Amino acid sequence: MKLRQPEAEITLFERNRADDTFGWGVVLSDETLDNLAENDAKSAAVIRDHFAYWDDIAVHHRGQKMLSTGHGFCGIGRKRLLLILQERARELGVDMRFETEVGAASEYKAEYDVVVAADGLNSKTRMEFAEAFKPDVDQRLCQFVWMGTHQKFDDAFTFIFEETDKGWLWAHAYQFDAETATFIVECSQATFDAYGFGEKSQQESIEICQEIFAEHLGGHALMTNANHIRGSAWLRFPRVLCEAWSHENVVLLGDAAATAHFSIGSGTKLALESAIALSEYIAREESLEAAFARYEDERRLEVLRLQSAARNSVEWFEDVERYLHLDPVQLNYSLLTRSQRISHENLRERDPAWLQSAERWFQEAAGVAKGAPVRAPMFAPYRLRDMALRNRIVVSPMAQYKAVDGCPTDWHLVHYGERAKGGAGLVYTEMTCVSPEGRITPGCPGLYAPEHEAAWARLTGFVHAETEAKICCQIGHSGRKGSTRVGWEGMDQPLETGSWGILSASALPWSAGNATPREMTREDMDAVRDAFVASTEMAARAGFDMIELHAAHGYLISSFISPVSNVRTDKYGGSLENRMRYPLEVFAAMRAAWPEDKPMSVRISANDWVGEAGVTPDDAVEIARRFHAAGADIIDVSAGQTTPEAEPVYGRMFQTPFSDRIRNETGIATMAVGNIYEADHVNSILMAGRADLVCLARPHLADPYWTLRAASDLGDRQESWPKPYAAGRDQAWRLADRQAEMVGKV
Repeated sequence: MKLRQPEAEITLFERNRADDTFGWGVVLSDETLDNLAENDAKSAAVIRDHFAYWDDIAVHHRGQKMLSTGHGFCGIGRKRLLLILQERARELGVDMRFETEVGAASEYKAEYDVVVAADGLNSKTRMEFAEAFKPDVDQRLCQFVWMGTHQKFDDAFTFIFEETDKGWLWAHAYQFDAETATFIVECSQATFDAYGFGEKSQQESIEICQEIFAEHLGGHALMTNANHIRGSAWLRFPRVLCEAWSHENVVLLGDAAATAHFSIGSGTKLALESAIALSEYIAREESLEAAFARYEDERRLEVLRLQSAARNSVEWFEDVERYLHLDPVQLNYSLLTRSQRISHENLRERDPAWLQSAERWFQEAAGVAKGAPVRAPMFAPYRLRDMALRNRIVVSPMAQYKAVDGCPTDWHLVHYGERAKGGAGLVYTEMTCVSPEGRITPGCPGLYAPEHEAAWARLTGFVHAETEAKICCQIGHSGRKGSTRVGWEGMDQPLETGSWGILSASALPWSAGNATPREMTREDMDAVRDAFVASTEMAARAGFDMIELHAAHGYLISSFISPVSNVRTDKYGGSLENRMRYPLEVFAAMRAAWPEDKPMSVRISANDWVGEAGVTPDDAVEIARRFHAAGADIIDVSAGQTTPEAEPVYGRMFQTPFSDRIRNETGIATMAVGNIYEADHVNSILMAGRADLVCLARPHLADPYWTLRAASDLGDRQESWPKPYAAGRDQAWRLADRQAEMVGKV
C-alpha cells in the first residue's frame, strides 16, 4: 500500500514482539514469489536470497524410504521472513507498533479510513462482526503440534509414518535454513487420547515425539517456540470460510478470512497474494466499496480452489490409517496425488523415471509378465472369477429409452456394439428390468420374455465374436421411480397416459407429483425375488459374462436400503440390518441361479446426501461388507438419486472417495463412478488404489472409442483395434505423435 500511495499513513498494531512467531518455516511457490517481485521487487529479492530450495519428496514407512523428484519447493524461516518484511515496511515509513494489545475493530473504524484485520485463525474482528462476515469454521479431526529441529532434511520435503502400540503418528518435515527444519507431528484423536497428550506439558509431548521419531532425528532434539503457551501446545486445525470479507471500512485478510491446511503449505501464499490484490484495488478503485468488491471477486475463486485442494489433503491425512497397509509404492503415489492438484501425467512431467517404475509395479501386481512394455494403469488386466478383462475401463450403464415393449432393438445392438469395439474392457447394459411393471419408462429394456432373451443373445454374440470386451447385464426393478416418461420428455415425471401400478418398500411417492407406490407385502417380495431369478437365468442363457444387481439410485432394492424410502415397522424396516434383509435375499437367490464361474456385482448408493437422515458413507461400508459376504465379487460404488431432497457436492471424481473408503477399509474390490472423464482421472484413481475398475458414462456417449483414443494420446501402441479400422488407427497414432512433438517443442 505504501508503494502505491506513499502519502498514506499506515499503522500496524501487533500484540507480539517483532520477532515472535509460533511456527518455524514457510513454504512458498515460485508463482507467489514472482507475484511478490512484480509488486515489491526489493522484498522479493531479499527473500529469495534466504530461501532453502528442495526438489524431492521423501516418504518413510515401515523402514523404507521412497523418493520422487521434480516437485520444486522453497522455504524460509518464519522469523526471517518477518524481519525482512518489517525492515522493508520501516524503510517505507510504516508506523509499526509491537507489543500493543489490539482492541476490537470497531474501536479503530472512526479514526482510520481502512481497517485491515489480519488477526488470524481466532480473529476477534471476524467474531465481532460475525453477522456481516457469516463465518463457517470447520474444526478438523487430527491433532498436531508444530516443532523445529536441527536435524537436516535438506534433501527432501519429508513425510514419516511411525506405528506405536498406541496408534500411528506422522511427521511433516522440511528444511527452511541451513541449520533448522520444521517438524510437525500429527495423529488421530484416538492416538492423541491414548498418549494423554492433552494432559501433558509441552516438554513431555516433545520427549515422547523425540522417542517415536528418534531414528529420523539423528540424535537432535525437537524444539518449541510456543513457550508462552501453558500446558499442551497441540491443536486441531480450523478451516475458516467467510461469506463476506468486508464490512463498512473493515476488511479481513489472511487466516482471518480463509485458511488452508498446512499439509499443502498455502496459508502464507494466500495471505501474501490477497494483500497484493487488496492494496491494488484500494489504490485503484474510486470507492472503498468498489475496492472491497473487486478484492473479494478476484480472490474468492482462488481461495476456494486452494481450500478444495486443502480439504482433499487434510481428509487424506485424517484417514491415513486406511492407506498404511498399501504397498509403499502405492502409498507414495496416493500421498503425492492426495490434493488432486497433482495428476498422473503431471507426475510424469516431474519424475518420469519414478512414475514408470510405479506403473511397472502396478502391471506386475496385475499379473503382467516382467519385461513387458510399461503401460498406464488403465491398461492393466483385471480378473473377476473366470472373467478376464483386457483393461480397467468400464462403459457405465446409461439409459437409452429405445426398447419396444421391453425388447432391445437394433439401436441397442449398434450402441453397445460400438462401445465394445471402442476398446473398453467391460461394457454394461442400462438397467434391464425384471417385469413390465419393473420398468422405469416404456422405453426401458427387460429380461422377462423369450424375445428379450433372443435379442440380448444376438447382442452378446456380436460383442464376443467381434471384440475383446466383456459384457455385463445390470438387472433391476424401478420401484417407486417407475411408470415415468423417457428421459428427454421429463426425468422422473409421471406418464400422462398408460401408467401402471408401482411397488416400493414403503408407500412413499418419489415426489409430490409422482404416484404413491403400494407397500410390498411378503407375497410381493416373493414374486419380485423370483422375477430377479428368472431374469438372471435368462441373462446366463443370453451369454452375458457378468450380472449386476442394481441396488442404488432409489429404485426398488435401493428403496429398502435407504431410510428415506423405507419406513416399515416390520422386520424389513428400521435398523440397517433389517433394511438389508430383503436386498440380500434377492442377491442370494440371483447368485445361486448365476453360474459359479461368472462374477456378480452390486451397485449401491453410498451416500443419500441428506446427512444422518439417509444412508451415510459409514453405512455404505457395512452395506458393501454384507453384499460381499453374500457373494458379490465387486461393489459398483455410486451415490445419491435416492431422494429429490438430496444435496450432493459435485466436482470431478466426486464419488470416488466412497469407492476409496470401501476398498481400503474392507479390502473389497470396487468400481469408481461419477464425473470421471479424462485418462488422467482413471490412471490416478487406479494407481492410488482408490478403485479396481473405473466407470465412465457421458464420455462414452460422446465418444464410443474413448479408450482407443486415450491410448493413442498417451502414446500407447499396445491396444488392439478392430482390423477394419487399422488405417484409422495408424492415422490416429501419427496425429498423436505429431501433437506430442509440437507440445515438446513449445
